[in-house]
Amino acid sequence: MLTIGIVLLVQHTTGSYGSAGAVAAFTGVSMALFAPQSGKLADRFGQRAVLVPGVLVHTVSVSALTALALADAPLWVLFAAAVPTGASVPQVGPMVRSRWAAKLEGSPLMSTAAAFESVTDEFTFVVGPVLATALCTGVHPAAGLIAEASLTLAGGLLFAAQRGTQPAHGYAAGAHARVERVSALSVPGVRVLAVAFLGIGSVFGGMQVSLTAFTEEIGQPGMNGLLYGLFAAGNMLAGLAVGAIAWKSGPRHRLVLGYAGLTVAASLLWSVHSVALLGALGLVVGLCIAPALISGYTLVESLVPASARTEAFTWLTGAVALGQAAAVTVSGRLADGYGASAGFLVPLAGTALALTTLVALRSRLAPRPAGRTVARGVGHRVPVTVD
Repeated sequence: MLTIGIVLLVQHTTGSYGSAGAVAAFTGVSMALFAPQSGKLADRFGQRAVLVPGVLVHTVSVSALTALALADAPLWVLFAAAVPTGASVPQVGPMVRSRWAAKLEGSPLMSTAAAFESVTDEFTFVVGPVLATALCTGVHPAAGLIAEASLTLAGGLLFAAQRGTQPAHGYAAGAHARVERVSALSVPGVRVLAVAFLGIGSVFGGMQVSLTAFTEEIGQPGMNGLLYGLFAAGNMLAGLAVGAIAWKSGPRHRLVLGYAGLTVAASLLWSVHSVALLGALGLVVGLCIAPALISGYTLVESLVPASARTEAFTWLTGAVALGQAAAVTVSGRLADGYGASAGFLVPLAGTALALTTLVALRSRLAPRPAGRTVARGVGHRVPVTVD
């Protein structure tokens, strides 16, 4: 709801999709830069300690951005307000995935848990844009952002109250042993996955802006929520299927195949000019996203030790946000200058570049050697025979 709410509000107050996309991009870039730091803090001090102040700051920041936009503040002021708005986005998704990974360490059910988490995520992608669009177009241009802030505050505090499933954090472990801390980004596979998730972000951002511009061009702005909902529904349906199937192939193989399908589907978006065909193709694009996302998140469990998983998940979430931010900006400029169809070229470019990187560096997605850890206790060496 955050990105589409910003786009709809700022476009209403400025009359420009480019300006709206740029403000949303500042939010996305800020989130991408600060999310991994939030993950590091959660791994070290616990999720609750990071989440509670985070949702409070986010609520205040969104309220300030909304008020400034309605007051016709200069664009640079909106950019400044967008920074804390994005930086304070609570990383609930990575935190939940980290809890699943801690509970299902080494279990084949981890893939099913990742699929379940993806389905719940995609449910918000189905409901969120439809709800935000309906509120912005039917109630008030700021209603979408007000609802986003309210839901984030209530949901974030409720999640923070669930202490029983919170994984152990490094600060507690540090009371018993000196801990060597290594960033999750030092793992080569995490860097490859981050590039792949940048491409997925380009699909989300490009679809949001380009679908909005397309429905404005044809004089049916209310269709925006429906079209984006079909795209997200495909993602959710594919997530259900991925979780229900007992896969014989590994997540690395599924990631490459799923991403290849996503690239092919995204390559057709720019050429479609019919609402029905665009809805059908958006559904297909959504069907291809879920296997790639779920496989990537599943790989984290085998690539990264438990003590750095929340950070690893936030790097991937941040990569999606960064790709989305870049796509929103470029798609907005293209839609302003050349029409909605030009905006759909962004998902094609983003997925093609990411797929090339993924194929070339797929060997780096092999599981880490057994026994490798991020946190090592001092004074617990295994005795060896000496001649």
